[in-house]
Amino acid sequence: MTLTPLLTAGLETALNQILYRDRGLKAARQRLNGRSLAIELAELKQPLIFIFSDQQVDVLGDWCDTPDCKVKTRLATLRKLRDRQQLTSLIRSGELEVEGDLQVVQQFSALIDLAELDPAEYLAPWIGDIAAQGISQAARRGLQLVRGNLDRKQSYLGQALTEEWRLAPGGLELALFAEEVDAAARELAALETRLKQLEGK
Repeated sequence: MTLTPLLTAGLETALNQILYRDRGLKAARQRLNGRSLAIELAELKQPLIFIFSDQQVDVLGDWCDTPDCKVKTRLATLRKLRDRQQLTSLIRSGELEVEGDLQVVQQFSALIDLAELDPAEYLAPWIGDIAAQGISQAARRGLQLVRGNLDRKQSYLGQALTEEWRLAPGGLELALFAEEVDAAARELAALETRLKQLEGK
């Protein structure tokens, strides 16, 4: 998939809303001031380049300069960057390859971790505080129901598989059954032979 200006602009707008509106994140943002981070996702043809300044983050799909830090990963791993405690284990497991200044990705992870992702806060200017809070709570309840349903189904599947495994015959039982089938087949063959002999008389 090739990056379009629309995609990078959308990502830039979202990140600036999340990371640069909150004054409480100023200290964490300042650590990234003047730094650049390139994220190469296996699913995209181009890297995402983040250039941090005091006022905003710019997101580019193409950049001629060498970034301070380059990260190679997959889209599924990217969400784990929110938890800065997982960063080291992601690097050790090979899910995350880091070239350049490791501190840049650590500081970016810390900034994302500190950011509060409350949808109500972003919806409020357009639809009002009460409606935004209601939608946010309904979305949260919906997610909890979906998660609960998935957990129940996963648990049920686990129990069903365990029960099937317990009911499945073991190796010895299968061998004994095979011997009994062979013995029954031999007895049947002997019976057929006797019947033919009797018919012949």
